[in-house]
Amino acid sequence: MPVSAVALKTVSLPEFGEPTVMPRLPRSAYLARIEMLLERAGKAGFDAVAVYGDREHAANIAYLSGYDPRFEEALLVVAPGREPSLLVGNEGWGYAELCDGPYRRILYQTFSLPAQPRDRSKALPDILADCGLKAGQRIGAIGWKPLGADDAGFGQATLDLPSFIADSLRGLAGERGLVLNAADLLMNPADGLRAINEADQLASFEFAATYTSQGLRNVLQGIEPGMTELQAARLMGINGLPQCCHPMLSAGRRAAYGLPSPSLDLIKRGDPITMAYGIRGSLNARAGFLAESAAELPKAIGDYVEKLVSPYFAAVVDWYETIGIGVRGGDLWKAIHDRIGDPFFGVSLNPGHLIHIDEWMHSPVFPGSTIELKSGMALQVDVIPATGTDYFTTNIEDGIALADQALREEIAARYPQAWARIEARRAFMAEALGIRLKPEVLPFSNIPAFLPPFWLSRNSAMAVTRR
Repeated sequence: MPVSAVALKTVSLPEFGEPTVMPRLPRSAYLARIEMLLERAGKAGFDAVAVYGDREHAANIAYLSGYDPRFEEALLVVAPGREPSLLVGNEGWGYAELCDGPYRRILYQTFSLPAQPRDRSKALPDILADCGLKAGQRIGAIGWKPLGADDAGFGQATLDLPSFIADSLRGLAGERGLVLNAADLLMNPADGLRAINEADQLASFEFAATYTSQGLRNVLQGIEPGMTELQAARLMGINGLPQCCHPMLSAGRRAAYGLPSPSLDLIKRGDPITMAYGIRGSLNARAGFLAESAAELPKAIGDYVEKLVSPYFAAVVDWYETIGIGVRGGDLWKAIHDRIGDPFFGVSLNPGHLIHIDEWMHSPVFPGSTIELKSGMALQVDVIPATGTDYFTTNIEDGIALADQALREEIAARYPQAWARIEARRAFMAEALGIRLKPEVLPFSNIPAFLPPFWLSRNSAMAVTRR
């Protein structure tokens, strides 16, 4: 049943702790993923698959191989009966050996940075032929984005790969073959391989989310008026783990845009402020005002909490209490829009999505979605009001996973530290915030649903007060 009332409350946020063990996926997990891809590809009518990756679009190739491109492009060619082939440039050559994935390395120097040596590689069509690609085949090309009927005329024949790779694949397939966008094999929100995660993968997501959420917690506890945005961002304690997006922190006029990186601008008392920090497998964000109470806001928005934050938080509570195994994506969309579907709130993007190595993999959450959520899914509560007014915005972005009893037992047995943090977060959400989660909902954030409208009132946050 939806909550009937929420309000600001004095909330003591516990210390949930940080990891001392780093989850790592075994080589066997990547081998299993390659086999599943080949099985799915065969059923879809593909003879082979080529998976592209680069610095910004590393998720699909990293999921299958454990290799994440650093400076260069990379291509993973997967064909039945052959060892997968990983094409890398000069600087990826040694790193690919360190990653120790289930592939044979092939040096393709055109993937290298400009002016680096290109004296030891065959032409790309010749390399691809050596990998098992040939005329007449139906080849699945996986970049980073599936395209469909809503993409203004683009569809499965449209590839999101660099043209020199796409042209080479099409040239090899020839007139009797076909090269199609096969990203849905991995990314479809209903049944893509990356939509469902193993215990090891979920543990690695929780590991990442603990650091990103703790980073935002550090800002909420330490930010002061007169700091520069860069000084405030340093409080995040960014630790060098690979990020899924650039760090964001901005105040004042720029804050309404959400995406700016921190600058040397001074943060003033009463400023609107927003921040986000993401490591691969996680992202957390918060927004509010650098004030102690509504008394420090302009009179015209003195009802900031009542008009914007309270209905927003109630909607997020409904989202948390609705989500579960077997729930349809359309039900989550409805839970949000029943509360804050009014144009004032400006919620236009999907209120929730799948999160993976990339921050937004895909989303089963849209109007009328019949996609049922499954055990093993990792999802982000991601509901961003864009009022376009002086009311600014408010924001909770945190990650959760869905896990049936068997998967919960596996995570608890193999990752007891992570499980202890998950159980403590669930207890906090229930006891301090009044949010009732289903047993299968595993919160990954160290600020789980913790929403302070006024960042200088360190222990004031929204909570359920009546049902």
